[in-house]
Amino acid sequence: MNEIELKYGCNPNQKPSRVYMENGSDLPIEVLNGRPGYINLLDALNGWQLVSELKKATGLPAATSFKHVSPAGAAVGTPLTDIEKKIYWVEDLGELSPLANAYARARGADRMSSFGDFISLSDVCDADTARLVKREVSDGIIAPGYTDEALEILKAKKGGNYAVIKIDPDYVPEESEKKQVFGVTFEQGHNFIEINDEMFRNIVTDNKDLPESALIDLKIALITLKYTQSNSVCYVKDGQAIGIGAGQQSRIHCTRLAGQKADNWWLRQSPQVMGLQFVDDIRRADRDNAIDVYIGDEYEDVLREGEWQRIFKVKPAVFTREEKKAWLAKNTGVCLGSDAFFPFGDNIERAKKSGVEYIAEPGGSIRDDNVIETCNKYNIAMAFTGIRLFHH
Repeated sequence: MNEIELKYGCNPNQKPSRVYMENGSDLPIEVLNGRPGYINLLDALNGWQLVSELKKATGLPAATSFKHVSPAGAAVGTPLTDIEKKIYWVEDLGELSPLANAYARARGADRMSSFGDFISLSDVCDADTARLVKREVSDGIIAPGYTDEALEILKAKKGGNYAVIKIDPDYVPEESEKKQVFGVTFEQGHNFIEINDEMFRNIVTDNKDLPESALIDLKIALITLKYTQSNSVCYVKDGQAIGIGAGQQSRIHCTRLAGQKADNWWLRQSPQVMGLQFVDDIRRADRDNAIDVYIGDEYEDVLREGEWQRIFKVKPAVFTREEKKAWLAKNTGVCLGSDAFFPFGDNIERAKKSGVEYIAEPGGSIRDDNVIETCNKYNIAMAFTGIRLFHH
């Protein structure tokens, strides 16, 4: 099969719509269930490239949660701590497989953005992962295969309409790729660049210490950025992206946006949030939204009289700015990747507030000296990769 007819394109008025192989060969994907849409397939094919590269770079199973052609989260399958099991809402599932751990991390890093995601898995989907996926609001999934039990679980999702796609893991795209904009055809070489250890040899700061754990996290950051709409930066800790700032016109806005997401991830692990007592019948999305508001500047929206009773069994105390600042100061060892150079040291100032100690960026700005000087002020180790990773 070299063509799939789609319901419509990016929007319902954009018809007809299809995906096909221009060279007449078979598509590398097979739809096992449901009917994926145009944006679903963009997410699926970008997400598959991301997780397959993460698996190759780390040797660990990988997962990503995509929304609107950028990852909301990406992670490898390392074991979850007890706290992570709680903040990702999987403590009732018992011990999970490494692949399920990867998706729990990818989904849990930014649950607000992951709502209604398209999932990509590097390995054959097992029953543990399928059970986790089944209870989340998601549009579909792509993987190189599915166990019989996993496939039956996923086919029952969304009233039998959940999109399940199998991809040929041996498929390699052609050397050049094309797309049209306003009737004009663009052509470029496919981005085959490999993120490997050699990219991090040029450490330009006074601090030259780049431990193996940071090297892995920096690779995760850059591979994630390779498939994130630019401009973009990515904060990573302990094998998972914890904050992704995608598609911003200004790099400092990327750094702030992703930094705030990383801060939210860390704040969710605070005693104030871990101690929240939700009403028994609260929906998962409402609970996630309540946490997001509670740790933000508009916390009064969930604490005012008549509102908190719908969400909490006991009215929480205000999570004060001073308390949040003190908790955020405990987040350390964070890695930061950028898809292009940092033009000013203000990005480093903001990154430091979110616990960043290791950075990888291309370098090449006329203000590289200012960026390096700011890193040295905070004893941050920074590598210049010499490689830009724009994705559009």
